[in-house]
Amino acid sequence: MKYSHHIFVCINQRPPGHPKGDCSSKGSRDVFQKFQEEVEKRQLWEKVAVNGTTCLGPCNLGASVVVYPEGIWYGQVGVKDVEEIMDQHIVGGKPVERLLLSTLAAAMGG
Repeated sequence: MKYSHHIFVCINQRPPGHPKGDCSSKGSRDVFQKFQEEVEKRQLWEKVAVNGTTCLGPCNLGASVVVYPEGIWYGQVGVKDVEEIMDQHIVGGKPVERLLLSTLAAAMGG
């Protein structure tokens, strides 16, 4: 099946005290579940796939989400952000600027 969008949510979990941290401890499993619920609610199951994945890399800016085919990377995504990503990006075609990794990294001086 060909999807218009494929959403990957990092649900990686590391041992407590690991220096890199992880997205799971930042609520990513709830974010993953919320994306699944939003796809169901909007009846987009034939157009949008949602998958949990292991580490995507930017652990300090988790919970991390990547949306394809555009290759848009989001960071610090919380449950409250999922509807906005669905409305603005997945349905509306415009990425959520404030959650882009490039925006977050610039705000942190990186």
